[in-house]
This record gives sequence, structure tokens and C-alpha cells, in this order.
Amino acid sequence: MTDTAEDTKPASSFGAAEGGPLAQYGGDIPPAPGWFTRAVAAPYETGRVEVQGAGIEYQRWGKRGAPGLLLVHGNGAHSHWWDFIAPYFSGDYNVAALTFSGMGDSDWREHYSMATFGAEQIAVAEEAGLFEGPVKPIIIAHSFGGFVSIGTAARQGERFGGLIVVDSPISPPERPHKGPDRSGRPNRVYADLAAALGRFRLAPPQDCETHYAMDYIARWSLKKTDGGFTWKFDPSIWRHFHHDGEPSELLKAAKCRLAMMRGEDSALVTDEVRDYAVKLLEGRVPYISIPHAYHHVLLDQPLAFIAALRALLADWETSQPVRLPCG
Repeated sequence: MTDTAEDTKPASSFGAAEGGPLAQYGGDIPPAPGWFTRAVAAPYETGRVEVQGAGIEYQRWGKRGAPGLLLVHGNGAHSHWWDFIAPYFSGDYNVAALTFSGMGDSDWREHYSMATFGAEQIAVAEEAGLFEGPVKPIIIAHSFGGFVSIGTAARQGERFGGLIVVDSPISPPERPHKGPDRSGRPNRVYADLAAALGRFRLAPPQDCETHYAMDYIARWSLKKTDGGFTWKFDPSIWRHFHHDGEPSELLKAAKCRLAMMRGEDSALVTDEVRDYAVKLLEGRVPYISIPHAYHHVLLDQPLAFIAALRALLADWETSQPVRLPCG
């Protein structure tokens, strides 16, 4: 199967000598609009659940008992990618965002697989009370997280009300996607926080005007270590990874409602890739393109992304049956 490229990694892994876009700030926090500052300051709960011997971190916004939303990050990323998105749904939903094993503050494993990542999704959804709402919860998943969630929808989709896949390239057979770097090179150590932030980039490489969001995510992507700062993700994930079937076949086998979304200028989900998925699903699934967004839709056009999700969820709410208590 194909994988998405890593979402966060040191710029040196791209072979570039110059710093990334955050280098110009010298470790200072870039200016941010009020909506962003308020969103990341919104309160949330943190939790941890053990899945097959590894501790999995998650965050939760909103009220238990409300309809559930499970937010799923991409490769090399973590739950804090959703910190400025989740609060816009917490008034109506019980929202949880997990961090996969080997990434962020979750534990590392000796071996990884799509099935294990899927088990982590289910465990967090259960622990955060997403299955306790009046309707089945919905998954919103970006990039590599979309592939994991497609597998979950194929295996346990009857437990969910729907899956929204965001810029996950279901590529035609004649145009296979390269996937992440499998070299497993150790993460580089930087002398100080400013140096580490200056090397933060997005993969695949792209322009990104929301430096304040990049900086926020980068700080959550780093940890202190002997000699300075380094990235939190396990660089050996893809050397010890087990695939779980062809994404196109799993997508067709999904047991819940589907919607697809992409950045209109995405380097991964091109028009050709989009058209293949539309044909694969026989035109029965909405495919939404966010204008002026690349692969990292959450960063490129966060407010447009939120608006599109709200519209889609509102449409789904009108046709989703409510589960009434028995007796």
C-alpha cells in the first residue's frame, strides 16, 4: 500500500542547508490572530490509555454525552495539530484527538502496524466516551491518519457514523505514491530551542503562510534531551511497520458513511488522484476541495477547513438516526 509523507521532520532530512520558515523569528513566537490565540487557550482534558503495551495520549474538549468526534493526525505529527480546530466543535460535540504510538507524547513500540494504530483509535474513542453520545461518532482524519481510519472503517465502521478523509492520496495503480522515508535515521539534536524551531518544515515541502500555527505545532513536536532539543517521533517506525491491505480496497469496504476532502493545490491529492477516488467510489461520496490549500489543509486554510467541516457535519446530522434509550 501507499503511505503519506511525514508531516513533521527536521529540515536536514530534506538535504537543505538553509533554515526553515521559522528561523527568521530566532526562537520568538510569531504574531498570531486573535482567533488562533483564543482557540489554543481553550481548556481541554488530557488522558492516557494503554493499548497493546503502549501508553496512548489523547486530549478531549466539550461535554461527555454529546455526539462524538475523533480527530486523527498525520504521520510524524500529534494531537496538538488539532488544538486550534477542536474548540470550534466543542460546543456541540464531545471531541477527542489522539496521538498515535511512536509520535508526540505517546509511547514508542518495537513494531508498528495499521491494525495497531486502528486499535489505538478505538481505545481512545472508548476512553473519551465518544460512543456514549446520542449518535455514532464521526472520524476526521488527515493524511496518514486517513489511511489508518480507512482501515478502521473497513473493520469496525459499523461503530461510527462516518469518516471524513482529509488529503490522503488514494492513488491509481499506475501512479503509486512513494510514501515515507524508511531509512530510520536517528533524530538530530539541536543545541537550543531556537535552532530546532528554525529547522522545522513540512513534508512534502510546501509554502505555508500561517507561521504562528507552524510554530505552535513545532514546539509540541520537540522535547529536551541530552545536549539540547530533538523531535519526539520515533524515526524507526517505518523500518518496523506492517501494512494492512490496499487502501483502495479498504475504502470500498468501509462500513460507514464517507466524505473526502483535499487541499485544492495539494501535491499529494492532485486532480488525477481525486478523480480516481471519485470513480472508485462511483461518485457516491462527496469530494470537497479547499481553495488555496496544500497538503496541510489544517495549517493552510484553517478557518475555511472548519467551515467546510461544519457544513458537512450539519448535513449529516439531518440524516443520522438518533439512538433512543431502551425501556
